Amino acid sequence: MSCLKILPVALCLLLFTQCDTLNQVAATGGANGPGSSTTPSSTSISSSEAASGIKQALSQGLDRSIKSLAVQDGFLGNAAVKILMPPEAQKVESALRGIGLGSLCDNLIQSLNRAAESAVSEAAPVFVSALSQLTIRDATNILLGGQQDAATDFFKRTTTSELTKRFSPIVESALGKHNVAKYWSTVVTRYNQIPLVNEKIETDLNKYVTQKAIDGLFYQVAQEELKIRNNLGGTRTTPLLQKVFGYADKQKG
Repeated sequence: MSCLKILPVALCLLLFTQCDTLNQVAATGGANGPGSSTTPSSTSISSSEAASGIKQALSQGLDRSIKSLAVQDGFLGNAAVKILMPPEAQKVESALRGIGLGSLCDNLIQSLNRAAESAVSEAAPVFVSALSQLTIRDATNILLGGQQDAATDFFKRTTTSELTKRFSPIVESALGKHNVAKYWSTVVTRYNQIPLVNEKIETDLNKYVTQKAIDGLFYQVAQEELKIRNNLGGTRTTPLLQKVFGYADKQKG
């Protein structure tokens, strides 16, 4: 997938974050107005600052997650999210590799991952919609609730159904494009030709890859959330993030 196709994702999330932040500043009277702070190390934050900070953090984390996966080898080259053969088909893989037909399995696995990489950029508008529905209570719970993957859990609850609807037709198309049906048919046919094999393998590859793509995306989102919470790699890149998450750090202590 080209960088040009991913670019609108970043712009969309950035514009959403900036508009929300400007609204928050206006509500407090501007950068130097009542309720504002001139340093990120303020000992308190307003509820609107908490909400804006959470949305800004999530926007950045989501953008990075999508960019890292919606490219060639985004899934295939990441051991944590790489899509393997379906569990019920792993005995097929083992048997074929055992008789020197590992390349058939490799082709199939590559195709499954290519399908997921093709679908994942569709997550951007779904996540933006979920962010627009984030309430101050949601933001406070995410920031101060003590659950390290609270933001990821919020997105799982609010986006999984829509992600499934959006991913499924793209995965189906990508499976066709990458000749998955052909590879799958070849794999199963060769397996069934092995002496003493009499169990029929039936797997809905579209459903399987769609779910694995969503699982991989949420795994990556959780990693980004953890980075921001712990400021790994200097991920708190704005004064607002420093202030809001610095306040959260103090509350932990």
